[in-house]
Amino acid sequence: ITVPGQLVAVIGPNGCGKSNVIDAVRWVLGESSAKQLRGESMQDVIFNGSSSRKPVSRASVELVFDNADGTLPGAWGQYSEVSIKRLLTRQGDSSYYINNQQVRRRDITDLFLGTGVGARGYAVIEQGMISRIIEARPEELRAYLEEARLSEQAEVAASYQDMRGALTFKQNLLALARREEAARSEA
Repeated sequence: ITVPGQLVAVIGPNGCGKSNVIDAVRWVLGESSAKQLRGESMQDVIFNGSSSRKPVSRASVELVFDNADGTLPGAWGQYSEVSIKRLLTRQGDSSYYINNQQVRRRDITDLFLGTGVGARGYAVIEQGMISRIIEARPEELRAYLEEARLSEQAEVAASYQDMRGALTFKQNLLALARREEAARSEA
């Protein structure tokens, strides 16, 4: 599937596989919760067969990213195209690959740090989410909005606390240095 831009909508009738596309993207980027992928266990992503097709022994998804602008950090940033692949067997073996080199799940996560890409990095509006918001009672809607506002405020507050702690530490060091200097000059 070629994605022509930064904003993409996957639309179609019920049962055509829209959610499967989104789940595949989340899965290859490292999603580890089967429930987030609408399953009971991770093996549920492997095709179990149908009346006309046999089951398969593994699932594999590969995404290829255009990195011509060098956005990706680290060693992989030198490549103009970077492929991310995940493979899962019925035995439970899960493997991750970057440009066909086996890596850890953590390496996939680290590759996309700061880019907005990741298993939870996309704004995925799932079936029923819009109707829940539209049909929400005023107090539920307020809770959604406050949650979005408070998450930003919490980040700012945490940053402030870190800076305030660093300032206090440096002020204490400066006071100690001045006290020692005064003691030496008196002696």
